[in-house]
Amino acid sequence: MDSNNYGTYDTTIKWLQLHLVQDVGPRTFTRLLEAFESIDGIFSASVYRLASVKGISQKKAEFIFNSLRNDSVAKKEYELAERLGIKIITIEDPGYPILLKKIDDPPQVIYIKGDIIRSDNLAVAIVGSRTCSQYGCEQASRLAHLLAAAGVTVVSGLARGIDTVAHRGAIAGGGRTFAVQGRGLGGVFPPENSDLADIIAANGAVLSELPITMEPIGANFPARNRIIAGLSLATIIVEARRRGGALITARLAQEYNREVLAVPGRIDNPCSEGPHALIREGATLVTGIDDIMEAIGAVGATLKEYAGVKASQAVARLEPNLFDNFNLNLSDDEQLILEKLSSEPQHVDFVIYHTGRTPGRVNAALTSLQLKGLIKQLPGSFFALKSNTAASAG
Repeated sequence: MDSNNYGTYDTTIKWLQLHLVQDVGPRTFTRLLEAFESIDGIFSASVYRLASVKGISQKKAEFIFNSLRNDSVAKKEYELAERLGIKIITIEDPGYPILLKKIDDPPQVIYIKGDIIRSDNLAVAIVGSRTCSQYGCEQASRLAHLLAAAGVTVVSGLARGIDTVAHRGAIAGGGRTFAVQGRGLGGVFPPENSDLADIIAANGAVLSELPITMEPIGANFPARNRIIAGLSLATIIVEARRRGGALITARLAQEYNREVLAVPGRIDNPCSEGPHALIREGATLVTGIDDIMEAIGAVGATLKEYAGVKASQAVARLEPNLFDNFNLNLSDDEQLILEKLSSEPQHVDFVIYHTGRTPGRVNAALTSLQLKGLIKQLPGSFFALKSNTAASAG
């Protein structure tokens, strides 16, 4: 059978069978592999031998044994992946991310839309609050843009706020980005990022360890955060509350002996509490790309000069003459939206009403205009022209 997947059909089906067994999480899967040395060894094990593995009761062993006798669910999952263009890789596949393999509880199976390439081993995560300030958005976008321009893959979680602008900044920088979802790849969460997810898949990958049709459930997001931290040499926190998911990602990065960095914020912003707490605890304070290169050690030292040159080139592309000199190839929808926007923030509903376009077309055009660096998104689904765009268009 032809396949988008890395392993053989029969082998992938076996991995999926075990992966889809209820209550067999990454740690149990790892213990089984350690006990029986291979996926075939697990399938050959008796109930008695399965029950001898730490954390597996007699009842659970019987359930696992019986589940592995029926491959119909795994085959349906595989066929659905084929239809949706989703790749399935296992921890034994050569394309499995090296850094992720080194954490304590790596996902044994990963679903991917897009591609993982060798250079993605040089990756840095940028995460933060969903309710970010304009300052936070600008810093996340700036750092992602500069890192991507220097050849560093930017990892985030596709959530609203900091995650979204980090992905967009990386794409605007001409680089690669990974989005790790807290749901199956049969959908996108939040749904307004569907177009962005497609762009990410064309410039990196959208990933999940969850079954394809799994809906977003709060309990799955902390586990998603470990993948973000595990894929990355370092994790940068840009605005986060003390109890937010971004701080969970930071703690996990520390557990994995990865670097944790934080962008300082306004002292009167509650979302500065997380980064400031991390800085007090020893996280690296970030003001620019040099801080990041120094934090990631020998790799960063090697890249520092190259990153500096690329950062200068990236900044130059963002100078006020961008609108006149860059070949933007604006669509009719994009041109119309630019005519309706100004430097004063306008809600997306205002744009829809005054352009007469459908919400889907407006959202797609707004995403494209952000990636082209012409507009900025503000909290609450407000949009405004960037200063260089307003000056050039005025």
